[in-house]
Amino acid sequence: MSQASASPEAVRAVDLRKSYGDRVAVDGIDFTVPTGSCFGFLGPNGAGKTTTMRMIYGLSSPGGGELEVLGGNIVTERRQVKARIGVVAQETNLDGELTLSEGLAQQASYFGIDRSDAKAKAQELLEFALLADRADEKPRQLSGGMKRRLLIARSLVADPDLIVLDEPTTGLDPQARLAVWDSLERLKQRGVTLVITTHYMDEAERLCDRLVIMDEGRIVADGRPSELIAETVGAEVLELRPLPECDEEGLIDSLSDGSITGIERGPATILIFSGDAEAVLSRHDHDRFPLESALARRATLEDVFLKLTGRSLRE
Repeated sequence: MSQASASPEAVRAVDLRKSYGDRVAVDGIDFTVPTGSCFGFLGPNGAGKTTTMRMIYGLSSPGGGELEVLGGNIVTERRQVKARIGVVAQETNLDGELTLSEGLAQQASYFGIDRSDAKAKAQELLEFALLADRADEKPRQLSGGMKRRLLIARSLVADPDLIVLDEPTTGLDPQARLAVWDSLERLKQRGVTLVITTHYMDEAERLCDRLVIMDEGRIVADGRPSELIAETVGAEVLELRPLPECDEEGLIDSLSDGSITGIERGPATILIFSGDAEAVLSRHDHDRFPLESALARRATLEDVFLKLTGRSLRE
């Protein structure tokens, strides 16, 4: 049994810090990533999540605090720890001159795997990525979703205990995203620990066992997606779009009572968080407060993010 599989924590950070000159990127954060789980980092641009990810896989050194990865100190044992980590960058950095099989075999050779074993490993990984029938093609012949699955397969060459993925499905169509999600869920079933960043809330809800939301270098929320939704905004949301002549302050006052857990106002919408959005809507006076539309729906991580940071994930 590997050290990673024996330890309950794949990553442990205590008062983790990182600055670039006068700019504080990560401001004393604490978190743990359970072994065999999928752990997510969410946050607006500049929140510190990418810097944190880079420290986890050894590309950047911590500026302070403690960081243990797979039971080792990422500073003093960097080489040993990095050998057990797979990285899937956001950029598609595949060798366009090699076939899929050749590219994976070459990657295997970097880890000291001999030629015959490297070919067998390449075939195994192509089968995992559902690309075995494309073994003799070059990356430029693949769709975006296929390239992402190939990148995930490449990260598995050295049988890592931990895989770090930076926005694994950005720019993919829904079918391709589902195929990538399936690959990641199969890795979880094998016991591989996944650490991801994503801007897709449905992706985070589906894949992540736990996640943190970062803002301005700090963690502002930490927990299971369902728990964060229930604790932060409640079960349901009433999404209102008032007409220009509507008195928004009067509308909010007319609906407010003890059942409402929060209100967020945007440029064109009012979000009312409650345990029963339909009950709140039933109190609405359509004649006094005209609306363009009203929608009662289930609360999501997007609502949690908006309430905690006040900013869209896509800025």
